[in-house]
Amino acid sequence: MAATDNVNNRVKRHRAALRAAGLRPIQIWVPDTRQPGFAEEARRQCAAVAAADAGDQDLQDFMDAALLDLDDECDV
Repeated sequence: MAATDNVNNRVKRHRAALRAAGLRPIQIWVPDTRQPGFAEEARRQCAAVAAADAGDQDLQDFMDAALLDLDDECDV
């Protein structure tokens, strides 16, 4: 039990130091990439987004302009 207390105290001190530095903990839940069907669903969603983007000329024009701006910045 003493070893666990030591680890718990270290974790508490570490978290206190992070908070003192102006940080706060958050928890983020993300999809489990190991689940069956994950890759297929990711491909389906990517294809849907790509199809939607392909039909949006305004978006394509915006992206082209943004790339030109980036290219201009790199030349400076």
